[in-house]
Amino acid sequence: MQFDGSPENNMVTIAGQIVEGCVFSHEVYGEGFYTFRISSERLSDQVDILPVTISERLIDKDLLQVGKKVDILGQLRSYNNYNSRRNRLILTVFAREIRLMEETEEKKDNQIMLNGFICKEPIYRKTPFGREISDILVAVNRAYNKSDYIPCIAWGRNARFMANLKVGAGVKIWGRVQSRAYQKRIGEEIEERIAYEVSVTKIELPERPELETEEGQCAADKQE
Repeated sequence: MQFDGSPENNMVTIAGQIVEGCVFSHEVYGEGFYTFRISSERLSDQVDILPVTISERLIDKDLLQVGKKVDILGQLRSYNNYNSRRNRLILTVFAREIRLMEETEEKKDNQIMLNGFICKEPIYRKTPFGREISDILVAVNRAYNKSDYIPCIAWGRNARFMANLKVGAGVKIWGRVQSRAYQKRIGEEIEERIAYEVSVTKIELPERPELETEEGQCAADKQE
C-alpha cells in the first residue's frame, strides 16, 4: 500500500510484525474494535513497538496472530483515557486497510503525513550533546467535528524553525511514528512508560517551501 496523493489530513502507512495479539478494546454501535501491537523496524535496525486499533469488520481477528507480518494503511488517532487516575492522551494507529504479508516478505515501511495546525506553544531545547530539539503538538481535524492531537518532535534546523511557529499556524508534516521509553516518578516510585510521537523529517507551511531533515542527522539524533 502506498500514499496515493489523497487530500486526507492524516495518513499512515506502516508494515511490521505482530508482537502482541488482539484484545478487545471497545464497541461502537454494535461494531467491535480490537487492539494489537506491531514491531516496526527502523533503518538503524532499532524497532518501534506501536499500538494498532482495528475493526472486527475489516479482518478476522483470529488471523492476527503473534509472529504474522502486516501491512497497514490508516491514521494516527488520539483519545483521552478517563479510566486512569489522571486524564492521559492515548495514541493508536487506526487501521483502515490491512494486508497479511508473506512470511518471506521484507518491508520496512513507516510513513505518516499530517496536515493540521500548531495548538500548543513549541518547546525548544538542547540535549547534553548540543543537539537541538523542538516538541510540537499538532491538531488534525477529522470527520464529525473531531480532532486528533499528535505530539511531534523535530531535530536540527527543523527544530529551530518550528520553535518559532505560533499557536494556530498551519503546518504539513511528513515523518515516521515512533515509540520512546521513559521514566515517570509517581510519589516514591519510578514508573516505566512508553510515549508515541511523530519524528519529523519534512515540513511545509502554506505558501512557503518545504524543509527537509539534513542527511544523516535524523537517524543519529533519534537514538537518544
